[in-house]
Amino acid sequence: MIINIAVIKGDGIGPEIIDGAIDVLKKVEEYYGHRFLFKEVLAGGSAIDVTGEPLPKETIQVCKECDAVLLGAVGGPKWDHLSGELRPEKALLSLREELGLYANLRPAVLYESLKGASPLRDELLSNGIDICVVRELTGGIYFGEKGRNQKGKLGEAAYDVEIYSVGEVERIAKVAFEIAAKRKGKVTSIDKANVLESSRLWRSVVTNVAKQYVDIELEHMYVDNAAMQLIRDPNQFDVIVTSNMFGDILSDEASMITGSIGMLPSASLGYGSKGMYEPIHGSAPDISGKNIANPIATILSAAMMLRHSFKLEEEANSIEKAVEAVLREGYRTADITSAGMKLVGTKEMTKLIINKLGVMS
Repeated sequence: MIINIAVIKGDGIGPEIIDGAIDVLKKVEEYYGHRFLFKEVLAGGSAIDVTGEPLPKETIQVCKECDAVLLGAVGGPKWDHLSGELRPEKALLSLREELGLYANLRPAVLYESLKGASPLRDELLSNGIDICVVRELTGGIYFGEKGRNQKGKLGEAAYDVEIYSVGEVERIAKVAFEIAAKRKGKVTSIDKANVLESSRLWRSVVTNVAKQYVDIELEHMYVDNAAMQLIRDPNQFDVIVTSNMFGDILSDEASMITGSIGMLPSASLGYGSKGMYEPIHGSAPDISGKNIANPIATILSAAMMLRHSFKLEEEANSIEKAVEAVLREGYRTADITSAGMKLVGTKEMTKLIINKLGVMS
């Protein structure tokens, strides 16, 4: 089986963590007889430095031609002075739009061996944490009309418009219900329907979609209450579905209660099998090149790629089991370490996971 993968290493720690994921995939390739062809392209700050734009046309073309996209992280203070359309983060928004990737899946799982890294009390973690955040990715306030004018009551004003169509909400709601059907059978839809008209539309559409899934429990929750409930009782959640901005915020909160933002992968999916896979953390330029970044979120993103884009369930499982095994043995990168653990760097953690692959496959 020949698989073409577009690789965007990006900025900061992006190259280090992507290199780790590629090494893991090469070992999977060896064990299972697949052939992965990696095609590296530029996006983000590194693309700006070379081409003057965050997302070159060549990158878009290669990503469209490949079977999936594996991405590290983009952005950093070096490019903060640029206008919005030229900032590295614009590459992510444009790439999602170009590839038609409207659903972002962000699983937040607390490993038994990492309970000590969670900021929550032990009694809240007795049953573990296993949440999947389904975030709408190509609509909402990030893609709505925006601008600046001189009409503010106290001077210059800026605006960003939140807008959603029925079709946009329907398709992301269906993704959430389909995922819930394979999990614990519950969907929590997050909105701000007591204030926002776009949220009132969101709530009514999700309610209508739920009629097609009579075996799935649906509850609605305001976003401010959801932020509190994630800390108060995370076990009440199974699948969370929400808008672009709310999902961006809540998924980061969910990541921290599981121990570290460096542990969580994500998948951005559309209508076909093509997807873009990336860790949810940022580029962390302050630690780049120091061999201390946690590669696990990127490695788990590669596992999600094998599962969702290529239907290679056994191979995906072997990666996830290898990660669990290494964590059980007490190996930790700096972001998840604690007393009595074995501190290792980026490259060492990657090698440990690779060594476990042979055992888990």
